[in-house]
Amino acid sequence: MADESTSDVVSVSREGAVATVTMLRPALTGELKTELRDALERVAADDSVRAVVLTGTGRAFCVGQDLAEHADALRADPATAFATIDEHYNPIVTTLATMPKPVVAAVNGTCVGAGLGFALACDLRVTADTAKFGTAFTGIGLTCDSGLSATLARAVGAARASELVLLGETFTAAQAAEWGIAGRVVPADEVAATAADLAARLAAGPTRAYAEAKRALAASWGAPLPEVLRLEGEAQARLGLTDDHRGAVEAFLGKSKPVFQGS
Repeated sequence: MADESTSDVVSVSREGAVATVTMLRPALTGELKTELRDALERVAADDSVRAVVLTGTGRAFCVGQDLAEHADALRADPATAFATIDEHYNPIVTTLATMPKPVVAAVNGTCVGAGLGFALACDLRVTADTAKFGTAFTGIGLTCDSGLSATLARAVGAARASELVLLGETFTAAQAAEWGIAGRVVPADEVAATAADLAARLAAGPTRAYAEAKRALAASWGAPLPEVLRLEGEAQARLGLTDDHRGAVEAFLGKSKPVFQGS
């Protein structure tokens, strides 16, 4: 795997059509948030990248905001201490959720606060069996950001989301799987390889269909059935014109394996 770019806080590496974006610090400093936002926007815009893995290092995936830095911001000017939401958190989550390619979260360890928001903004999650999760926000007198108010409720249901947010209790990888947060739970030393294999499988797939599926799934939340049916019909019409679709149909009829090019 060749490094595309590496700093003290974020690295981006490539293996074929898969880009892996790694957070090299557990807590989100201003520097890390800026570099993570920019790195994700670059891989999202790069047509040669067909799938993305987001992960952390060591015992943490991401523990959320660096509170020491946040305390300094509060002391300096409480009115601007939360500008980071619009500058960093919202763009990061939006890019993860809307980039026209699959994103796999490789949750290698502790995943709390905004880290949980990042993981839930990804399309799929591979989780270490030792990972711990939590919302954490109410414990410091805040409500959720990073999309958690929506994505957590969608994953676990409104009642359980209320419990997790209001009580702020941590939960295990096994519970995360049971409640629909973690799709796959594997031994900690297998997380990276499992996520890489899954991303490679997705990168070899019909990426334009994946992009349309992501858009349709996102639009369907809270939308009336007629609106969902309209969106699905429009997406199918677009995909019906692609080489990937026509080639896959011919491959099926010819009893061969389709080769997807994203076109």
